[in-house]
Amino acid sequence: MVRKASEKRRRKVCLISSHPLVLQGFEQALSGSSFVPAPRPLASTLVPELRRLSLPHAPLYVVDAHLPRPSLEALLAGILERFTSARVLVVAEEFSENHTFALLRLGVKGLISYEDAQEQLPRALPLVAAGGYWVPRPLLSRFVDSILRGAPGRQMKNCGTSQLSRREQEALDSLLENLSNKEIASKLHISERTVKFHVSNLLAKFGVRRRADLILLCYQRRPSNP
Repeated sequence: MVRKASEKRRRKVCLISSHPLVLQGFEQALSGSSFVPAPRPLASTLVPELRRLSLPHAPLYVVDAHLPRPSLEALLAGILERFTSARVLVVAEEFSENHTFALLRLGVKGLISYEDAQEQLPRALPLVAAGGYWVPRPLLSRFVDSILRGAPGRQMKNCGTSQLSRREQEALDSLLENLSNKEIASKLHISERTVKFHVSNLLAKFGVRRRADLILLCYQRRPSNP
């Protein structure tokens, strides 16, 4: 009975790559973890074939980025369109700023290099599964900065805020304007301690750990025509 209960708690992870050795490496990284690998080798990397690709339904997908960029983006878009609640993590040789921003805009939640996959994959998946992001901090910071420059906080409302109190909504609006706790306290005429309380509640309600994650989450849920 204990064994069956333990197996029930294990979550499936669909591993996608056109290279058998990469799939084998992903499986080895997850051996002994709470995740059940479901390898899916790619027979073709052509965009039309990837759009029709049959994939198992899983809460998590790990995608090898060793594909032409249009093919990779078609594959990711196909996963996220069919499995809207799925969370996707991409593994690549390296991530340029432009490529990272494009992947995050598509809805990717995690980015790991091949070099770090063996060590980081078992640690990243639980965080991503719980609603967080596993993205190198400098890249995530620059992405959030680009959002704040191009889309002021007032344009990023309606990101799942129906359950927020009035004060929490005001604190969220201020966070999306990239204000510090001190600036929020001054703006709302409350103490910094109260601001920290509201921010902590917001992070918990949205299931994220950092302000940057919250801003990114609101960006991804932003209506296409604000």
